[in-house]
Amino acid sequence: MEAGGALGAALEQELLAAVAADEQRARENEAKLRALRQGVHSYQEFRNIVLASHLKPLEKKDKVEKRRQGLWNPCTTQAKAPQGSEVEMPQELAQLPGTPDEFYRAWRRRLKSETEKYQFLLALGGEALGRIFQADLGFGLLGEFLRVLAENICPEDRASVLQLLQSLSGTRRFGLNVDLLSRSEKDSSRDLFGKLQHMGRGHWASDHPSSPESCGAEREGQLMDTRLQEEAEEDRMVMELMRRYQVS
Repeated sequence: MEAGGALGAALEQELLAAVAADEQRARENEAKLRALRQGVHSYQEFRNIVLASHLKPLEKKDKVEKRRQGLWNPCTTQAKAPQGSEVEMPQELAQLPGTPDEFYRAWRRRLKSETEKYQFLLALGGEALGRIFQADLGFGLLGEFLRVLAENICPEDRASVLQLLQSLSGTRRFGLNVDLLSRSEKDSSRDLFGKLQHMGRGHWASDHPSSPESCGAEREGQLMDTRLQEEAEEDRMVMELMRRYQVS
C-alpha cells in the first residue's frame, strides 16, 4: 500500500508539472502573437511582453502584504554593510515553491532585488530547481538566472552555484534556451564562469593557512587535502558546464 501510494503521488506530481508546463507554453505563445499584432519595435520589447505573460492585473481586493525581516546576508554586500544587517524578505517565501507557477509568482512579483533573487535560488537549491523546471524552463529565465548569479556569487557559494547550473542544464530544451540568450546574457554567462574559475583550486588553502606550531596542524592538513580534492572535482564540473553553456 505504501509503495502504491508513493507511486500514485509521484504520478500526480508529474501530471501537475506537465499541466503547468502546457499552461506556461500556451501563455507564452499567446503573448508572442499579441506582441506581433502590436507591432513591437525591438526584440527587447517583444521579450518583455513574453516574460510578463503570466502576470495578472491587480484587483481591488488585492493589498500589499506585510513583510518581515529575514537574515539573508549575501557575501557580496558585506563590505558595504555592517555584519548582521538584514534584508527584508516577503513573509510568504518562508515556504519555498514546488511548482513553476509558484516559482513565477515569487520571482516576478515578490522578490524585489537581485540580492533577494540570489539568496532565493541558493535556498531552493539545484535539485529542487531542476525538478520544478524539468518539463520546460520558461522563456528568458535562464538569462535572468545567469545575470543574478554572476552579479552576486561569492567563493563560499561556489559548489551551490555549480549545482544550480548543472540542474538547469538538464532541463528540457536547454540547448535552445542557451541559443536564445541575448548578447548581455551571454556576457553574464562568461562573467559567471570566469568567476567560478578564479574561485577554484587553492582558494580555501590561501584563506585558511595552517600553522606548524598548532596542535591541530595535522588535522588542518587533512581538511585542506579533502577540500582540494573537492575543488578539483568542482574544476572539472566547471569545464563541463562551460561546454554545455557554450562558453569559450
